[in-house]
Amino acid sequence: MQPDTISTGKNILIIDDEYLSTFIFEKLIKKVVNDTEITICLNGKYAIEKLLEIKNHDANQLPNYIFLDITMPVMNGWEFLEQYTRLDIDPLGKCKIYILTSSLYRYDMMKSASFNIVKDYIVKPLDFDKLKKVFVEDVN
Repeated sequence: MQPDTISTGKNILIIDDEYLSTFIFEKLIKKVVNDTEITICLNGKYAIEKLLEIKNHDANQLPNYIFLDITMPVMNGWEFLEQYTRLDIDPLGKCKIYILTSSLYRYDMMKSASFNIVKDYIVKPLDFDKLKKVFVEDVN
């Protein structure tokens, strides 16, 4: 039996080029968190453009959470993190960034830890309990 969903609304950005993964992840998020606004970007470049647009319009509307895949075309997750940091997209530190990847490489795990803006490294597949832990830790 799954625990109750978290009732606090969240603004979430998923950056991943795999359509099936994002579809499943979006459904899972909606089971864990009520009143959620989810945006999906298929690569890091589009996500940077979207975030800059939000920042320039109203920085308070930046997402609460960013779930970032590493391997994507156009701009991968590492390039995204470098641009995100360089452009100072979130000077107030509102966004919590989680790497969400299928990579089990120790190098990738260590590299993610070198970015102080990355909260955690989560290996796919993501399940209800792992995702709920992300949101519950934020509430506590």
